[in-house]
Amino acid sequence: MTAAAKPDIDAYIAERPAEVRPLLQQLRERIHAAVPGAGETIKYGMPTFELPNGYRMYFGAWAKHVGIYPVPRGDDDFEAEVGPYRHAKDTVRFPFREPMPWELVDRIAALVAARQKS
Repeated sequence: MTAAAKPDIDAYIAERPAEVRPLLQQLRERIHAAVPGAGETIKYGMPTFELPNGYRMYFGAWAKHVGIYPVPRGDDDFEAEVGPYRHAKDTVRFPFREPMPWELVDRIAALVAARQKS
């Protein structure tokens, strides 16, 4: 990539292993479906979605998992569902060896999009 080329999510996905690319593209599409109007860029070397509420949502593909950041705390039902994937207080990891919990991804995106800045 030349210095003048702006990195984008298409390039990020294209650089990942072939078996992971469809999952990453579907993740991108699910976030856009849950948060219409989200902008896209690369920040901190990761796909970044700039949400209409002023927050950002990131994902990163690693050797054995995809991470989504930040994932705020939700109600008890949400926390019970996200708990097995929560790696840190605001991070979730979905292992590539397990089926992706797409409905949970949708809920995460909706939760981040519903946040209000104080």
